[in-house]
Parts: sequence; structure tokens; C-alpha cells
Amino acid sequence: MEQLVPEKGKISPFLVFFLLHTMQVGIGVLGFQRIIAKYAGYDAWISVLVTGLSIHIILWMMYKIGETTNGDMLSAHTFVFGKKLGKILTFPFIFYFTLVAVTILRTFIEVIQVWMFPDLNTFWYSLAYCILAIYIIFGGFRTVAGIAFFGVILPLYLNFIFLFTLPYTDFKNLLPIFDHSVKDLLMSGYKMSLTYLGYEILLFLYPYIKDPQRSKKWAHLGILYTTFLYTLITIITFAYFSEGQLQKHVWPTLTMWKAVHMPFVERFEYIGIANWNIIILPNFCIALWCASRLLKRVVHLKQKKGILLISFACLIAINFFKTREQINKLGDYTGLIAFFLNFGYIPFLFCLVLLVKKVKKK
Repeated sequence: MEQLVPEKGKISPFLVFFLLHTMQVGIGVLGFQRIIAKYAGYDAWISVLVTGLSIHIILWMMYKIGETTNGDMLSAHTFVFGKKLGKILTFPFIFYFTLVAVTILRTFIEVIQVWMFPDLNTFWYSLAYCILAIYIIFGGFRTVAGIAFFGVILPLYLNFIFLFTLPYTDFKNLLPIFDHSVKDLLMSGYKMSLTYLGYEILLFLYPYIKDPQRSKKWAHLGILYTTFLYTLITIITFAYFSEGQLQKHVWPTLTMWKAVHMPFVERFEYIGIANWNIIILPNFCIALWCASRLLKRVVHLKQKKGILLISFACLIAINFFKTREQINKLGDYTGLIAFFLNFGYIPFLFCLVLLVKKVKKK
């Protein structure tokens, strides 16, 4: 089932690098180190590296699904299950991406409230952010891809800020290596996989890529760059904190930025948090775009109306999460659903697509 997308609405293959990378590097990068270290200690950097490399297998499967069905997730469901059942099975993904959007924005607002403005009103900030996202998405998918590009390029300098922490690091903290069991490393890898999630958007934007074959190398490079970045941040964090210290910090990345001192900047973490607005903006826009696009394809509701409806739902839902425990559970449940989608459902769908293709050939 081919989904016809006008040529002018498609994006260049190299932009897939930025779309996948920006979805993976969101609010999770501020605090993933503490979570993975709970299970595998300072051997957790191995889990970060191995988990990142394993994603390339899932990415390969998604490209095979896209090539075989010549479309997105709905096309794959229709190819395997038929038109009616295909739409029914695609419908939950609308709620999934809405949940992702709520998790991204609410978690970021919590960071602002804890580190900068304790009295920040959740509703009004969410409203302003939703209006900005609606404005961007109304410009079409190419505009969303452009925001993803700038969401990676503009805050790129933040990667070099970690160099300021090197005088305070002790890389002996990472020794001895392989001091934990395979079970511990796997558990740490599972927790890390929740931070890596976001690349599943490929199955929903596949028809919007001008030459999907040429985009393969860019997609894999995007995942590889994310893996390198997370591994580097993990190693620097482990060298900066002792294991006991790390468990006391909810957002270790922000704590490390407190070590940055410049003649014209005293509290660099404030600049970092302000820049994170740019980093999570494409994440939020892509999640809303995917949800509204699926809504259009499944129930034939105009995408602009769908965006308004989903944004309103996000705005209402965000205000129900007020305490640290509630926000933490929201992130855990979203991550769990995304984990089973990526490492369970996508391989299952991949097998079904190949099976049906073989049967149809016969």
C-alpha cells in the first residue's frame, strides 16, 4: 500500500541523520548516568556502547519493512493484516506519540522548575510551547525537519563544555573493568535503551524521504553519533563523580556544568537549560506531527485539525503530573511502552512482513 507524498513535501536523505539523532538526545541526557549506574556500577559504559550498536539491527529491520510495503507503519499493517484491521492496529500509535509529547514537555518543565524558576506555571509554559509547535508543524514536514537540523547544529557547542570538567576527573573510577555480571550489564542496557528511544519515527516518516536507499547511511551515522555521544558523556560523568556521589544527583549533567567558570558566565547550567528549549523543540514537534499524521490516515481527519486536537489533549494531560514521583512514573511507563515497541513489536512485524511477502509471491 503506497502512501503518495508530493515530491515538494519530501526531505533530502541527509536530514534523516538529524531527525533520528535529535529524537534520541532529549531530556534523558541530563540524568541517564545515575539510572544505568544503579545496576552495573561504572561498567555501565559498556552497556551504553553495546545497546547503541544493537539499535542498528532494529534500524535495518525498519528499512526492510519500509522497502517491502513502500510506506509507513499503516502501510505495513495493511500489507499484513488488511485495510480494516491495519487501521485498528495503527490507532494505538496515535496515543503513543501523544504520550511521548507529554513526557518530553513535562519532564523539561520539571527541570526548569527545580533549577531556575520554582514558581513557573506549568499550564502557561505548556501553552506557549504548544502554540510554537503548532506554528512549526503548520509549515509542513519540511519545516519540522528544518527545526530538527537547527536543534542539532545550534546547541552543538554544548558537547565541548564537558571539556571544562576534565581537570576534576579521575578515570581510575572506571577500574576495574568487567567487574559486574552479564545480568547486571543487561539490566543496565535495558535502562539505557529507554534513553536511546526515538528512532522508531523512521517507520512513520519513511514515505517523506526522497530517496530512502540513500538515507540508510545517514540513519546509521545518526545512531552511531548518538552512541558515541552517550558513551563519551557516560565515561566523563563516571570519572567526575564517585559511585556514591552519582546516586545523590538526579541530573548529573547539570551538576557537572556547575564546574564551568568563564569570565562572563557564573552559572553555565542556566545557559544549558535555556539551550535545551531548542533541543527538545524538534522532539516535541516530531511527536505531535507523527500523532496528527496517523490521525489523518486512520480516521481521515485533516492534519491541521488533528494537531490542534492532540495539542489540546497534551495541554490538559501535562497539568495532571505535579510531583516528582508522578513525573518519574510517566517517564518509566513511556519508556517501557517504547521499549516493547522497538525491541518486541518491530522485529515481530518485520517477520510477518517477510512471511506475507513470501506467501504473496507464491
